[in-house]
Amino acid sequence: MRVFYILNNNHLNMINKINNEVMKIPNTGIVKYHVKLKFEVDGLVEKADIIGAIFGQTEGLLGPEMNLNELQKVSKVGRIEVNVDSKSNSARGDALIPMSTDISTAALIAAAIESIDKVGPFQAKFSLIGIDDIRAIKKKIIVDRAKKIVQEWATKTISEGEEMLKDVYDASKPGRLTTFGKAQLACGVGVYDSEWIILVEGRADVINLLRAGYDNAIAIEGAKIDETILKLTQGKKIIAFIDGDRAGDLILKELQGLVKIDKVYRAPTGREVEECTPLEISEILKDVQEYIKNINVYKPQIESQIQTKNNLLNPQVQSQINTVNMDKDNINKPQSKGLIDSNINIDSNYSSTEKDHSHIEEDKEIVSTIKQIFPQINETLEAIIFDKSLKSMIKVPVSDIVKKVSDAHGGKLLILDGIITQRLVEAANKAGIQYIIGHRTSNLKKPVTNIQIQTFSDIGLIKQNNNNNG
Repeated sequence: MRVFYILNNNHLNMINKINNEVMKIPNTGIVKYHVKLKFEVDGLVEKADIIGAIFGQTEGLLGPEMNLNELQKVSKVGRIEVNVDSKSNSARGDALIPMSTDISTAALIAAAIESIDKVGPFQAKFSLIGIDDIRAIKKKIIVDRAKKIVQEWATKTISEGEEMLKDVYDASKPGRLTTFGKAQLACGVGVYDSEWIILVEGRADVINLLRAGYDNAIAIEGAKIDETILKLTQGKKIIAFIDGDRAGDLILKELQGLVKIDKVYRAPTGREVEECTPLEISEILKDVQEYIKNINVYKPQIESQIQTKNNLLNPQVQSQINTVNMDKDNINKPQSKGLIDSNINIDSNYSSTEKDHSHIEEDKEIVSTIKQIFPQINETLEAIIFDKSLKSMIKVPVSDIVKKVSDAHGGKLLILDGIITQRLVEAANKAGIQYIIGHRTSNLKKPVTNIQIQTFSDIGLIKQNNNNNG
């Protein structure tokens, strides 16, 4: 038979309500602290016995204003949670008391509960585990969530003006940045299969070139050139892109003594490559592709034919006709088809294809879509794929477009604020894309006749600056 100390009616009513699980506690408001305690009782007790002891033996101990039932009425104490584990004539467990008082009051309540030495007729011991500051926990949760939001945002867009987000953006694009050789030199994945390589000074420079669409850069990491650089550059065209300061001059001199440099580019005076925006890098390197193409071997008879045709053409369109006719491998054949609104009006004698009336109407619709979307996508480093009805299907960063375009079956038009590469053209061809529009083309070695390729300057959306292939 169990004997318990006598409780007043209020306590008995509260215990009955706990047992019936219909106890209603006022809204506790903002919880500041969790007071956590553990207890051991030399007898079999239940949850209601523990709560009764906590309320009964602390009542009046600290004054009426600190009675737990009074504090609950004014929403300073929340629902007390108790867990009891009874085994062979003893019980142990823990209690959690949510409180919105100040820390001093919370500490006094905890000390008062520790003074409880009996639960009913049984000896008991309560001890404090700790007082958790819920606001500090919430702050950590908020910070962790904010980091996740930033990471999710960084996979969709990049803000040039907010340099603080660079590290987050870099971490969100694993696989683009890699290393080469025993020295683990930072580089883009394109250095392995590209016919030309950009040598830069450090890892941050490689990352910045990746943002600008160049994945064939490798860092030399200091004035002393690693032997792996010499092996990598054998048989390739080499471009040096160095800082615009005195240190850049010294590194260039060291490079020229060990590696055959085909062309040198510099960051603006007093600035470093890593400080340049993607648009600045594109402007500096705008003619590099054309330079690489020009130093490749062309057969003399092709060059002779080109020169003859150029003599007959208006000087304003001469460079465009060079591009159309110089390429014996039909690299720019998709571009020679042209869109109806192109600023370049090439004589029909030199066109690679004729259009019927229905094709012209289709091109007009494509051009209209491009003109409409250009202000929204320009300088965002994003790409958009449209379906056959010219409705937006997929919108991703340009750095992810090669991977995502394979999921775009049913797509027709791809518009990107970036560079049209060979890998992108091949991936788009497999997905059935018919049109690709970007700022410029890059290293298109293999012809893909199923796709029309144009630049924004071809269509007249930006000023023609001879960067279509650079």
